Amino acid sequence: MRIGHPDVVAEREILKLARAQASQTPGAASAPPLQLSTQQILAARQDVLAMHMSAAVEEYIVQLVLASRDPARYDAALAPHIAFGASPRATIALDRCARAYAWLQGKDYVAPDDVQAVAHDVLRHRILVSFEAEAEGVTSDSLIDALLRLVPVA
Repeated sequence: MRIGHPDVVAEREILKLARAQASQTPGAASAPPLQLSTQQILAARQDVLAMHMSAAVEEYIVQLVLASRDPARYDAALAPHIAFGASPRATIALDRCARAYAWLQGKDYVAPDDVQAVAHDVLRHRILVSFEAEAEGVTSDSLIDALLRLVPVA
């Protein structure tokens, strides 16, 4: 995920908000934070893990990660741009995040578009761009775009 700095308008609003909060007397009334019970969180976690994922979508996840390690299999020109591909932990993270994304969208199953929706956030820091590619302006995002284009949905 990329998190940059706020623009000038947002920076001013942050300053005003911080100033207003600092000037409040301790114990002043404010909206209570949203509170979830442990049971609600654990139930949501189980719902996410229970999301239906077809064998084809699971294979798609595996192939995306494997393609980051062996990109020449899909495009010889892509291979020199990746110094290190994603680890098995990326496969696990892509599976879990795609499930969570589908669940948050109110779906009953995980589809390839759910995998694609989270792929950049999951893989961005897990695929290392080679020095040469970085010098050419290649980013991990552009490599992920290429992998998503090249790896067929099973």
